[in-house]
This record gives sequence, structure tokens and C-alpha cells, in this order.
Amino acid sequence: MMRKTAVLLVTASLGLTACTVTPTSRLVNVTVLGLNDFHGNLAPTSFTKADGTKISAGGIEAIAAEVRDARKANPNTVFVGGGDLIGASPVNSALLRDEPSVYALNGMGLNISALGNHEFDQGLTELLRMQNGGCASNDPAKACKFDPNYRGATFKWIGANVKYNAASGKTGTPFAPYLIAEVGGARIAFVGAVTKTTPGIVSPEGVSMLDFTDEADAVNAVIPEIQARKVDAIVMLIHEGGEIAAGSTDNYSTVGCKTLSTTSPIYTIATRVDPAVSAIISGHTHQGYNCLVPDPSGKDRIVIQGDFYGHLLQHLELTVDRVRHQVTTVSAANLVVDYTARQAAHTLDFSMTQILGTANDKVATIKNQFVANLGVPQIHRGVNNARNTETALGDVIADAQVFATQAQGTQISLMNPGGIRADLPDATQLKPNNAVNFGDVFSVQPFSNTMVIMTLTGQQIKDVLEQQWSGPNATAVKLLQVSAGFSYTYTLANADGQRINIADIKFGGAPIDPAGKYRVALNSFLAAGGDNFTVLKGGTDVVQLPNLLDVDALNTYLKAKGATLTDTVQNRITAK
Repeated sequence: MMRKTAVLLVTASLGLTACTVTPTSRLVNVTVLGLNDFHGNLAPTSFTKADGTKISAGGIEAIAAEVRDARKANPNTVFVGGGDLIGASPVNSALLRDEPSVYALNGMGLNISALGNHEFDQGLTELLRMQNGGCASNDPAKACKFDPNYRGATFKWIGANVKYNAASGKTGTPFAPYLIAEVGGARIAFVGAVTKTTPGIVSPEGVSMLDFTDEADAVNAVIPEIQARKVDAIVMLIHEGGEIAAGSTDNYSTVGCKTLSTTSPIYTIATRVDPAVSAIISGHTHQGYNCLVPDPSGKDRIVIQGDFYGHLLQHLELTVDRVRHQVTTVSAANLVVDYTARQAAHTLDFSMTQILGTANDKVATIKNQFVANLGVPQIHRGVNNARNTETALGDVIADAQVFATQAQGTQISLMNPGGIRADLPDATQLKPNNAVNFGDVFSVQPFSNTMVIMTLTGQQIKDVLEQQWSGPNATAVKLLQVSAGFSYTYTLANADGQRINIADIKFGGAPIDPAGKYRVALNSFLAAGGDNFTVLKGGTDVVQLPNLLDVDALNTYLKAKGATLTDTVQNRITAK
């Protein structure tokens, strides 16, 4: 296994968990490496570098090698997470309840991570098992199949804005709001938060006992307590993000970019977080950026995010004064985790190769099942995985859900773009004759949602489409993917609730009837009002299909129609 830096973690309740390094000078250089939105991607996936070069990036073998090399360069290195380290994972992690991913992160010496919304995919009780170990899972068919004595995470998840609510009968927080890492004699506090929208983007019953409060308020509330403990620096780990403003030439490699969209949630949060925080490591939006955002005092502060699936590692360099308890310099960069180059140079981490191999072996029979030969090498989920546009793969999935539920009289299908997690297949998984296997299909839809059929009126259909741009979705548009025979036109410049004229919503070539009734297929997450599409909770004549998973619906459709499918957006959704 990898050599880990000696790091002392301290909280009011958790005490000491490792040995400290003896301080040798007043000024200490500390390296912080950040990993966000890993999503259990044990193997590398495709990535395009800033110069346009296409490579394989990420994967535990290459990530661990980068961490190893950073520790060689500076023993005072802390490895942290920006949330969504687990959940929405490929088959070799998901079918093993993400336990291989936790063990890989343990082996890399991950110290601390913010909570992400996907950590709550299976509910709080299961997340606490992932933290603490044991086999008492809500899915015993998957738990403890990687290790019959699952030992839990050696790193700690943190979240200042995740609190027990009155209905829970408990007080306080299930996870520490912050941790202090002592490295090289310096005391670096990491304070965590997760997007306050979490209840709307995970299954609500799993977090019904929790409140997710305002991120900036929660972090600011604990800053005095942290400062009272004489820390030398404070770094925020938050699972919320943004994107570079439209038209900007900045990208993940731009140092000190000033074009982070001012409408992004992370921009607003960053402008409100106490200036005592020296840098903000973010996640959630699957973007690469290294920007400067003014803090409440008007001083620029680093806000950084490292793409997703381990393609990039966020790299902070801090110089701290242990006497004055302050940061003297801070710089940031995103490091490309170039699997292709490391494989050629034979510098991958062998201990991670063993974990990956074991995970692959345990799911091989299911993963390698042949599904279909596509009509093209790949079907894509959109440029830069955008969720605010129609995509070729979104069209295919919506069509698949109608196809698989024909017996229930389905007419229309709606698919949430956030549930589409990979291209089909990923560029690293191309096979002869455009073949795809079950592992490829599972990577696209890894949540194991069941299918649901409901009746919606024409007016309800209009209302749910309007929710794509309103409420919590106003700052993170989620354009529902729609099935063949259904189409609409919208005007983005219009006010909330008025972006679509109901006469411009058509089914079978004719405008829908506001009072008419239509049978609509959705996955169970969306049917429950997930992603803030609350209108769907008003559907009637609901039929649950507990034996039909969304991934199985796609699998069935690909077997029947795969050879006819192309990587073409069908233009069912148009903008005026």
C-alpha cells in the first residue's frame, strides 16, 4: 500500500486519529490535493486536455500515483475530497456498494472529505455504515461482497450544514462540521458543506430526518470556534459549484480566472463566506476551473474545481506562519491525472491495480454480458455533459422507456439529464463492431431506479416543463429529455412559468389538450418529484413497476434497436 503522510486529525468530539509531524520552522509549506465527484470510477475514463489532446484520465491507479508523487515532493501533504466520492458509480463499484472505492481512497490516504449529495443516495443510515463499517445494509445483496468484513472509511466526511431536524428526535449534526489536520507542525482546518438542494436531488425518504441549511451561514457560524483553536489556515470543502461564464476562453488550466459565472451557486456562496477562509475547494457541477472570486471584504479568493471522475486533482500550495497563525501565500492549479502517460511510463500504483482487479473479477460475469452492436461507435450525452440541452443519448433513453413499457399504455417519457452518467460507451471502452456490454449500459444509468407510469394532464405536462428553469433549477437548468412523437418549443427570455406556450407542445404532431390525459413513463426518482420537478407528485393512476429497472429498460431497447441507433440529436426540443 501507499506511504501516507503523518497527519493528525482533531475535532471536539473525535479526538486524535494519527501521529503528528514534529515542526521544524516557523513557516511551513503545505500541499493540499483535492478530489471531487469521483463517483466510484475505479478505472480511467476519457478526457480532453486544454490543448485538445484526448487521453484516458483518472482511475485509482493513476490518482494514487499522483498523490504518492505529491507526498514525495512535500511530505506535508493533505489529501481531501469535495464530495460525491461514491454514488452514481460504474458497475464494478456500484454492484459492490461502493466498498471498493472506499477501500481505494483509504489506501491513498484520503484524510477528509466534504459530503456530497450522492453520498446520501442510499440514505443516512447506509452512509453511516459506509463511514463506520459493518454489513447491516439496506441492500444486503451488494454489501460486504468485496470484503465480507467491510471496515468502513478511514477518512472522515464532514458537513457543517447537515443537521438533524425536529422530526428525527435528535439534535446536532451526524457528521463533524470541520476537522483540523496537523501536518508539519501546521494546523489546517477544513470546514465542509454540501449543496442545500440535496433533499430535492436524492430520494427524500433517505434524508427525511435531516435539514440541509444555507451553506455560507453554516460555515460562517463555526469560524469563530475554529479560530479559537489557533489554526494556521482554513480551507473550505464544499459540494456545490458553478461554471465558467459563456463566451469565456478560461478553462481548468487557467490560473486565476475571473470569469466564473456570477449566477453560479458557488459564486454567491464564495462572496458570503468569511474572509478567514483562505481557499474554497468545490464540486458538484462537474466542471474544471481555477478562479478568483471576491470575498466579503472585496479581496480575491481562490475557488477551484477539478472536473469529475478523477480527471483532475485540485492542487493548493499554502505557506503558513505557525507563530502568527496566518497564511502568507496561497496558489492553486488543476493537475491532469494522465492515466495514458503513466501507463506508458509504468508509474501506476500497483496496490490500486490489485483493488481494481478484484472489483472487476467480482462483477465480471454481469459486466461483460453482450448487449448489442450499435449503429455507431458511441452515442453521446452532450458537449461537456451539459444538462441544459437535448442530447442524442437522452433521446435514446426516453425512447427506451416508452418501448419497455408499451404494455402499460405509455405514450410519452421524460428523463432527467442528471441520471445520464456516461456516454454509451465511454471512449475508453470502444469495442469491435460497435459492441456494448452491460457494464457500458450500467455506467449510463447506475442508480437502479425502477420505472413508474402515471397519468398527467396536458396542463401538468406544461407545468413540469416550466420547472426546468424555475425555482431551484433556475441556476442549474435541467432539460428533461423526451421521447419520439413529443416535442415543444420554448423562449428562454420569457418569465418563469411563461417560457412555453401550450400550443407549442405537441404529441403525435398535434398540440396537446390542457385537459387531456396522457400516460407518461418516468424513473422512480423523477416520479417522486426529484430534481425539483414537484408537479410530477400530482400524477394520477400511478403504476409502479418494481421489477423493471431503468437500466433494464435501456438494455431491452438496445437489444431490439441497437443497430439502428445513431449519435444524432432528434431536435424534439427547440428554442425560439
